[in-house]
Amino acid sequence: MSTTIAITAADINKLRQATGAGMMDCRKALTETNGDFEAAIDWLRKQGQKVAAKRSDREAKEGVIIAKTTADNKTGFIVCISCETDFVSKNADFVAFAQSIADAAVSNNAKTVEELNEVTINGAKVADMINDKLASIGEKIGVSRFERIEAPFVASYIHGANRMGVLVALNQEAAEAGKDIAMQIAAMNPLAVDAESIPATTIERERAIVVETMKADPKMAGKPEEMIAKIAEGKLNAFFKEQTLLAQPFVKDSSKSVADYLKSVNAGLKVIEFKRVALG
Repeated sequence: MSTTIAITAADINKLRQATGAGMMDCRKALTETNGDFEAAIDWLRKQGQKVAAKRSDREAKEGVIIAKTTADNKTGFIVCISCETDFVSKNADFVAFAQSIADAAVSNNAKTVEELNEVTINGAKVADMINDKLASIGEKIGVSRFERIEAPFVASYIHGANRMGVLVALNQEAAEAGKDIAMQIAAMNPLAVDAESIPATTIERERAIVVETMKADPKMAGKPEEMIAKIAEGKLNAFFKEQTLLAQPFVKDSSKSVADYLKSVNAGLKVIEFKRVALG
């Protein structure tokens, strides 16, 4: 006997917030996919809806994000201390608290959240400090995101009153270019450095959505599979241009791509990787 998942108003609201789709569409998407959140997003996109694909950088609703590097710019850290309300996240004491934990991550070269929680600040473990803070303010708080990058040169950037943090790893020292690229990533939210860096599963998911959308288009009715596949590849290439850092138009000069900008700074300058963490 098959079971049907009950779709709640909270489920529908969560999908609406993540995608921007209408309430009835979200209800139908969840019903069609038996409550599978990720599958519901794909279902909406296959219907041709322009929805925001869920990204891993949209987990914490409120909090403070600190992005910073070691003094030699060889290692970068992003620490997100999450909370429940903007009343707390905007509080100067809470921002200072988050800053002290990020400083501890840098000075102790923490590799993971678990390591960071064990670090001591003035004799107290970070995990214990978080528990004390939780008790004093009455909100659930914690280290909700932790990112770390090592490279010949790492640039960091914090955007919008600690609501977003970016790290960019470069193959050589280039402070100004590093900041420019970090600002690009903050503004344009690329999926990856280049097409080769996008996971095969993501590419296949996008291809399937493009093909399904085209098949649902009355103008494509009766068109041969080869033609649909060829057009789909063209649409995928457009997706790469929009979603990969090096192919994106450079925000400070849209007449050139980010790759062109890097070459203009130094022919050998390359972006190795990046991390972007934002509050939802």
